[in-house]
Amino acid sequence: MSSIYGFLNSIEIFSLLKEGEIREVHDYLEEVKVVGESVLFRQGDEGKELYIVRDGSVATSISLPDGKSREIAVFKSGDFFGEMCIFEEAPRSATCTAREDSVLFRLHQRSIFKIIEDHPETAQKIMYRMLNITTQRLRNTGDFLFDMVQWGDKARKRAITDEMTGVYNRRFLDDSLHQYVEESRKNGEPLVLVMVDLDYFRQINELYGHETGDGVIRDVVEVFKRRLRDKNIIARYGGDEFTFLLPGAGKESALAVCDAIRTDVERLDTLARFDGAIKRVTISQGLASFPESAVDIDSLKKKADTALYRAKEEGRNRVVCM
Repeated sequence: MSSIYGFLNSIEIFSLLKEGEIREVHDYLEEVKVVGESVLFRQGDEGKELYIVRDGSVATSISLPDGKSREIAVFKSGDFFGEMCIFEEAPRSATCTAREDSVLFRLHQRSIFKIIEDHPETAQKIMYRMLNITTQRLRNTGDFLFDMVQWGDKARKRAITDEMTGVYNRRFLDDSLHQYVEESRKNGEPLVLVMVDLDYFRQINELYGHETGDGVIRDVVEVFKRRLRDKNIIARYGGDEFTFLLPGAGKESALAVCDAIRTDVERLDTLARFDGAIKRVTISQGLASFPESAVDIDSLKKKADTALYRAKEEGRNRVVCM
């Protein structure tokens, strides 16, 4: 028995305790034997126990956004883990797996609170050491976690934006259009959808090359960004096709904004230095409004597409409203 007390006395969180206080804590500890590679708990599980490694080792890992996992720490004899979710009443933030056959001491949440109630001075010493050690651990892993958060944010941004222009991509539009229509319906506010095509874009690429075509796309998108408000959505649907979502905008105000965009694009001098037949950049736009001219997503997209077709049929470089 004395060897157990000696071991407990060597553990950092118990290092301030006297022999009698070690004996008080020992009564609440439960010895647990685990085989190698067995999972003690998984990330997201409810956490009610703190563990102390007596023999063996336990690895802790976190799930990454790409579905893989990364080991962030290994706990060996004398180390403790699992304390954060007990005091925060939060799910486990990592998965813990025995690296080998191990012997652990388990301290349940109710036992910790019982120690606080029955032996407040002992509990105070344990909590003081635990806080210091946990703080140091967070400092050590802080840089790594910060990098992970940044990596996750960038990965998410890459998934929903067009790399060349920085505006939203088709995936974002397809995934979010339903939400915008439902919010419009719920709030009783209009929603305008605008389909946009660059005029003669295939011929621009053939005449001046794809590098120039890409430059045209970037210049046009800058006009979109200058004219549209922060809450408006600009999405590159593919190639030279774009879509705007204008929440809260009526037909007349949307028409005015779209025509101002058309005028600004027409003034771009991107092609002025070339001797080819196309000197100006122009766009055609088809506009439809929910619920004024469409009752659901499908009819809204169909009306905007029909309006865009008419804009092209009537000579391009114009906005047609349905």
